Amino acid sequence: MLLEENKLLAPLTTFQIGGPARWFATARTEEEVVEAVEWARKRGVALFVLGGGSNLLVSDAGYEGLVLRIGLSGVEANGSQGQIVYRVGAGEDWDCFVSRAVNDKCAGIECLAGIPGTVGGTPVQNVGAYGQEVATAIDLVRAFDLKQERFVDFTSSECSFAYRRSRFNTTDRDRFVVTRVDYRLATGGAPTLRYAELQRAFSEGARPTLKDVSAMVRQIRRSKGMLIEEGLAEYRSAGSFFKNPTVSEEQVARIESESGKLPPRFPARTEPEDAGCVKVPAAWLIEQAGFAKGFAMGAAGVSTLHTLALVNRGGATAHDILALADRIRSSVEVRFGIRLEIEPVLVGF
Repeated sequence: MLLEENKLLAPLTTFQIGGPARWFATARTEEEVVEAVEWARKRGVALFVLGGGSNLLVSDAGYEGLVLRIGLSGVEANGSQGQIVYRVGAGEDWDCFVSRAVNDKCAGIECLAGIPGTVGGTPVQNVGAYGQEVATAIDLVRAFDLKQERFVDFTSSECSFAYRRSRFNTTDRDRFVVTRVDYRLATGGAPTLRYAELQRAFSEGARPTLKDVSAMVRQIRRSKGMLIEEGLAEYRSAGSFFKNPTVSEEQVARIESESGKLPPRFPARTEPEDAGCVKVPAAWLIEQAGFAKGFAMGAAGVSTLHTLALVNRGGATAHDILALADRIRSSVEVRFGIRLEIEPVLVGF
């Protein structure tokens, strides 16, 4: 396995921001994952696992440790009784896998089309959009346990999935290196049309196919600057920078009182702590706090296409992005009493 020194990380992220990694390697097999972990441990070097670079912000100073990019590839499909289980290497491009499943007429992830990144990152954050989450499709997650130094397999129920959460980014953060994810999808299944915006995109009575739905999702994402495309400033971002907050009915009343408008709301997850609560779009709160699409602070700005995305307009630093994020969070908190939670992973801070 090739070890590189002082590898610039900015080109490996969708933000196009970040300093160098002191050490850098790409693991293409599970054996190379073990090799890299052992190399870092023997030298007392910190380890960060990099996937597609789509959901993180790297410090301007970079990372003083080993950045291990996961490059395990391969897709195997095994079907029985109306279902297909895909065994997918963690380094596979997520959107390419979605296209493969849709072309195979397998339902369960068609609404997750156009999301940048790699397969290995999907269970970590429980990736979700437009009425679907990977939690409902994941059958098994295989990972290397850095604590016990062995490979382990987790069923979906063992992953502790919740809204944008799993055991891999909460109770067991930084403990596991995901190397493979298995997805159980329904052959010939109907597409999911649960999300209101997606429903409105089709005429009443229409019966869209899986391909129709995945294509429409990409179209909607493109219109919001959430589809990564080369050469456009609006796409130098990490997608949604803030999570939609879960709020109580009392907080909804405060929001309405402060803004003079009843905020859009949708059901919260059925977690015990969310009883009686709803979710409010973070984008709506941001706009009501005075940050319109296109708002700029130097080279950092709010996307002209979607308020939830912070963008690098060219030459922005990580410091610039966080300064803008802090200003937005403070304004929302002062006005509505809600502290927005940052969604991307912060690396090297």
